[in-house]
Order: sequence, then structure tokens, then C-alpha cells
Amino acid sequence: MSAQYPGTASEVLKIFLKLGLTSFGGPIAHLGYFRAEFVERRQWLSDRRYSDLVALCQFLPGPASSQVGMALGLWRAGWLGALAAWMGFTLPSAIALVLFAMGAVNGQGWAQSGIVHGLKVMAVAVVAQAVWGMSRSLCPDRHRQCLAIGAAAILLALPTASSQILVIVLGGLIGRWLLPTPDRPATEHDAPGVGRQTGSALLALFGLLLLTLPILATVADSPMLSRLAVFYQAGSLVFGGGHVVLPLLQTNIVPPGWLGNDLFLAGYAAAQAVPGPLFSFAAYLGAAMPAPLGGWSGGMLALASIFLPSFLLLAGALPYWEALRQLSNVQRAMSGINAAVVGILAAALYNPVWTSAIHRWPDLAMALAAFALLISGRVSPVLVVALTAATGTLLASG
Repeated sequence: MSAQYPGTASEVLKIFLKLGLTSFGGPIAHLGYFRAEFVERRQWLSDRRYSDLVALCQFLPGPASSQVGMALGLWRAGWLGALAAWMGFTLPSAIALVLFAMGAVNGQGWAQSGIVHGLKVMAVAVVAQAVWGMSRSLCPDRHRQCLAIGAAAILLALPTASSQILVIVLGGLIGRWLLPTPDRPATEHDAPGVGRQTGSALLALFGLLLLTLPILATVADSPMLSRLAVFYQAGSLVFGGGHVVLPLLQTNIVPPGWLGNDLFLAGYAAAQAVPGPLFSFAAYLGAAMPAPLGGWSGGMLALASIFLPSFLLLAGALPYWEALRQLSNVQRAMSGINAAVVGILAAALYNPVWTSAIHRWPDLAMALAAFALLISGRVSPVLVVALTAATGTLLASG
């Protein structure tokens, strides 16, 4: 069965582990790192196909960058590849946050360090590189350029998760009715590795767990199921990425007394200072809670519970997405959505990526240098990460 895939799970794990250790800056920056690694460097897929995948994951609830990673692992090495991609990208941050919950690291001091500031500046360069490259391939004409600019303007004026969904929907409608059918080569339409029957079963399992977990927790009077149901619901219902999950988790965890608000916010602050997906915050919460969760087992259970719906939705939707995207009407809509995705990236480049990283002239100089190394020098992103982290440390000490 594994012979039909072009790669192996160990290969996927190695690559995503590197990304999980170095990808700072939030989901938009992660998508930039993924594009640099898999579109430009390794050429696993084209810019158009990558943007199609990003658009699908923006439609689905849950962490978009993690879902993109799972899909890339699935296409490369099957089910084990999807698991390897998730583990490599998620476990470094999850382990760090469990250690923080157990008092082994000082997350507050690390969050304010020069290293983290340098890595945030690196995220500016990475996202700028993604906007630059994707705009050239996905917005080649005036109509799509205007669509991307309009999408960015809407999101800068209304920076909410619902606005992002609105922009994608509008991009699809405008593309469907106003853009020509793109010339898409047949090689763009390879199989996702999931059949429709399997996809339907996964979608049904997603819905079944969402509906029945809270009921089972109440009927069985099980504190364990109650806590896991909260994490599963958060992963199922949150659009817009990790930052949006904060109020939902806080509402369900702090008032019942499962965790104090100070500890909750301390963990959230620490989550900003680690690489990888912000949903790894669940590992901190699971580890910091009292029994029946707590410690390593509680952290890993909470982590699996919040990510499980994202995987079920993604794998369930992929076979239908692959069939739909081959229709001419859908291809025109996807051209508009792809342009909207460029606008989303451009808006995010300013807020929150730029606003959280560029505070003074040395920050701007460091970002421009990193951008030049990535674009003109074609230096490995890992090396540029190391350089910006070292520079940030030197600037902080000076």
C-alpha cells in the first residue's frame, strides 16, 4: 500500500520536526514556511495547488496550518505520513508547554527574550516572501490583483475570523462569474489518498463525537469525558486559528474551577513563545489541570482531543474537494479564492505579523536583511532563522 506514495513517513517526520522546531510567528507565518519548504525547495506541489489546499483549510474549523501539514503528509506518505506531519510539527511545542506547566521552564522570561523577538522579525520576512511569490503566480492579471487588494483592504478594516471567511466566499463568487477558466494541467489532479467512502465515514465520525461526547460525559458523570469533550468542541467549532480558541477554552475551563485564570493566562503567554501551532496550548492546559488530567498523560490527551476533529474534517473533505475542483465552474471560483488568499496573506503581513515584530528601525533592517537572504540569496530558511535569533539576542543585550 505504501508503494503508491512518493515518500515515506520517516521522511515526512524529519522535515516536519525541523519545521516544528523553527516555525515561529503563528499560522500565517507557518504557511509561509510550508510554502518555502514544499513549493519552492522540494517542489512537492505547485503554488496553485498549495493555495487550493490553503483555501480548503481556511474554510474548515481548526488550525489551518496544521491541517495543511496533515494533508501534505497524507499525500506524501499516506495515513502514517499525515500522523508523522502532525507529530513532527506539534510535539516540540507541546512538550515545551507541558514542561512549563510542570514548572520546569520560565515561559514568561523566554517570551520576552531577544531570541523570540528575532524570530518574530523572521516571520515578517517569511510572510513577505510568501506574498511576493504567490502574488506573481496567482494574481497574474489586473482583475485578480484588484481582487487581492480588495480582500486585504476588507481584512485590515475588519480583522475578524468571520471577515476572513467572507473574503474567501466573495473571492469565489467573483471568480465564478467574472474570471476565465484557468488552464490547469492534468497533473494538478492527483488522488488525495482518501476514497469517498472513507471520507464519508470520517465526516460521520466527526459529527457523532461532537454530538455524543458531552451527552456521554453527563450521563456517565465522568470528569475525564467532560474535559475531553471541551477540547474536542474547541477544535470542532473555532474558525480563524489558535488565537480565536482562547475565549472558548477560557469560558469552559476557568469558571468551573478546572484551572485558575492566572495559570490559564500564564500558559497562553508561554504558548506565544514556542514554535508550531498555537493549539498546542491544549497540552499546557491538560498538564496543568488537576486529576483526572494533569501531567504528561493529561497534556497528551488534551492535545489529541483538540486536534482530532481537525484531522477528521480534513481527511473527510479531501476526496470531495479533489472531485469538485476539477469542474470548470469550481476552477473559476478557485481562481478568485486564490487571489483572496493572497490578500489574506498581505493583510496578515501587516497585522498581526508586522505590528507584533517591527517596533524600531533595527527591527526593520533585520526584516529587510532576512527577506533579501530568502529572495535574492536563496539561503535556507533554517539558517536565516538562526541568524535572526542571534541578531535579536545581540540587539536585546545591547
